Amino acid sequence: MRSPTLARSDARTRERTRAREQDFDHDHQDSDREGESGDREQSQEPSLDRPASCPECESATVERSANGEFACGECGLVVAENEIDRSPEWRAYGSQERRRKSRVGAPATRRLHDEGLTTAIDPRDADAAGRALPERRREQVSRLWQWHERIRTSEPSERTLQFGLGEIDRMASALGLDRSTREVASVLFRRALADDLIRGRSIEAVATAVLYAACRSAGIARSLEEVTAVSRIERTPVGRTYRYLARELGLELEPVDPKEFVPRFRSALGLTESVERAAEEVINATAAQGLLSGKSPTGFAAGAIYIAGLLCDQYRTQKEIASAAGVTTATVRNHYKAQVDALELSTGDDLSKGSPALLGQVDDRP
Repeated sequence: MRSPTLARSDARTRERTRAREQDFDHDHQDSDREGESGDREQSQEPSLDRPASCPECESATVERSANGEFACGECGLVVAENEIDRSPEWRAYGSQERRRKSRVGAPATRRLHDEGLTTAIDPRDADAAGRALPERRREQVSRLWQWHERIRTSEPSERTLQFGLGEIDRMASALGLDRSTREVASVLFRRALADDLIRGRSIEAVATAVLYAACRSAGIARSLEEVTAVSRIERTPVGRTYRYLARELGLELEPVDPKEFVPRFRSALGLTESVERAAEEVINATAAQGLLSGKSPTGFAAGAIYIAGLLCDQYRTQKEIASAAGVTTATVRNHYKAQVDALELSTGDDLSKGSPALLGQVDDRP
């Protein structure tokens, strides 16, 4: 027989169990009522994050999984997923604080010979806090920096690559070119070096040629004369090197459209947009007759601007136009005369305020 003490203990245990079950039932009923009211509120005001329906089967059973994805309960299509936040987890309110908290370096780039993946040693005679180093420590840092630079460019090809990419970056900065154009020029220079196309040629000429090719491929209106002006080499070897690289690297570049130079030249001369439109009409009319074949696009655009200025009563001298276009006055005059002759042979359609029939009466004022 069980003792009275054990019987009373079992009775108390059963009473506590029944009390907990009753409390659980009440809580469950309350949560059901709250859930029903929440569902009604959610149906009235749909969530901004949850998609309303599946775009595949148009079902409204779009559920959110544990990893943050919204998937359709009918067809299983993942409707939306949380984007990865690639920004740092810290905040910085200044450039110095940003450099101090950053644990990564700059992104890899083809504009540097080592793609920016090696360690750089600061050659300044100061520590991280900006305090001057002792003399013995300065000598150690100087020797360490020299050996580090030697190791980075130990091979002749690495030194060639470093010098060529440095020239590309210098000329691109002088021309105000964007980063993508510099990247394209750097890739072309690397291809030329890998194919052994630089042997026997000037590194400066190859760097200038690939930068001009990058401008051509990006549709940037920069003439060979403009690119050569910021180079350390003459135009003739640059043009010869450019044609050689274009042939060996298989660069398929479209001919330069003279109309691309018109807005920049017009702005430099302080002319209105009506002159720009008239110059483009002159270029279209004369190019349709084959006059553009074999001609310099900058000189062709300069001649068209001279004609458009006369037609729109906004006269600029040939010397002013030649200075803005980077050509000689003889080039402007020759293109102007050729375009006038071609327009006189056309159908006589009006261009801006004048007509081709009137262009032959304009004198050759310098």
